[in-house]
Amino acid sequence: LGTSYWKTLFLRQHLNLCIMIKQILLLTITIACWIEPVSACTSAVISGKITPDGRPLLWKNRDTDFLQNSVKYFSGERYPFIAIVNSVEDDPTDVWIGTNSAGFSVMNTQSYNLVDIKPGEERGEANGRVMRRALEICATVEDFRHFLDTITKPSMIEANFGVIDAEGGAAMFEVDYYKYVMFDANEPKDAPCGYIARTNFSFSGKVNEGAGYVRFMQEDKVLLPASATRQITPQWIFNELSRSFANPLLGIDLKTGEFNRPKTTGWFVDQDFIARGSTASSVVVQGVKPGEKPEFTTMWTILGYPPTGVAMPVWLKGADKNLPKLLVRDETEKVSLLGNWSVILAGDVFSYGQGMGSNRYMNWEKLYNTEKNGYMQLLAPIEENVFQRTQSLLKTWRESGSIDIKSMQSFYNVMDDFISTKYAELFEL
Repeated sequence: LGTSYWKTLFLRQHLNLCIMIKQILLLTITIACWIEPVSACTSAVISGKITPDGRPLLWKNRDTDFLQNSVKYFSGERYPFIAIVNSVEDDPTDVWIGTNSAGFSVMNTQSYNLVDIKPGEERGEANGRVMRRALEICATVEDFRHFLDTITKPSMIEANFGVIDAEGGAAMFEVDYYKYVMFDANEPKDAPCGYIARTNFSFSGKVNEGAGYVRFMQEDKVLLPASATRQITPQWIFNELSRSFANPLLGIDLKTGEFNRPKTTGWFVDQDFIARGSTASSVVVQGVKPGEKPEFTTMWTILGYPPTGVAMPVWLKGADKNLPKLLVRDETEKVSLLGNWSVILAGDVFSYGQGMGSNRYMNWEKLYNTEKNGYMQLLAPIEENVFQRTQSLLKTWRESGSIDIKSMQSFYNVMDDFISTKYAELFEL
């Protein structure tokens, strides 16, 4: 064979290799464009100075691979506590937001710009177990600061921790392996509008790295005017933040009706909304005013995808014996009933499954539509009813000076039955 043959063969093979490399690069870029951190939580610490009733608030939308969450009671070394855990775990070592008998509450969002992860390290490996330990031993924001000062280094923490206490304390700590920066929600220099919002980057970390910048834009956009008019309540947070479908970078809000039939197909891409397909729970801990008993601290809890879930209140008092049946883990199925119903309905929303990245498409019509029979629209009056009944009960307890365990258990039973009946009627669940 002549030289020209081998030259031609070499050129063909080289061209085929180049084409293959180009295809791999394009595929890699495409995948990278779709992938975001799964632990992409959104949160806020809100000073009692700007809430209508003077009580601080701690909020977290939790995004995770573990979509089945539940509420669990822990006896604790020093303080008993209740917290959100992964339902699959029989003896959870990690918790993801919770409150204890001293009125101390803590949550986190994973940060992605504080630490350069080394090979073999898990990002934020200690975040969950650190919160469990803090709930066992901390009573105040200052206790938590001391806890961070004395914890073994490197701590394996990379997180934004939000905390509130029964003395009116409210703060955010940006924590890496060796140090932290504290932001006090009660101090104008740290929080000029009385709140601190965080997603998945830290202000003390590397600039423009991390994740969740668009979600942060939306969160701050909504909180800023609300802080000035004292609108921020647990119910307001669930409606305006936990179930937000606005993207400020794109300048859209799906709730306007401009993205429903007949103007569109009703399908949309789940990209940078606060409510995401990976959201497994949303919790607002409503603290107490200074001088009130810590037992009045209320952990408002949505398990599962917030647009297909309903908020229920839980209290630590008596939690060793009784919690709402809909929120605790069923020991046979290893899921919470209410969380599981929400996950099932969310599967109907994210039902497209052809090819890579197809799970990012959401059937917006299923959640919200002009006929007003979307899941979110049907569940709204149920949650409104829960809030109205709870506020009436809390008013009675506060006037009497303590929580009555018998009336609390009766209330849990009524709410369990009421919500179960509604999900059965509406969705045959």
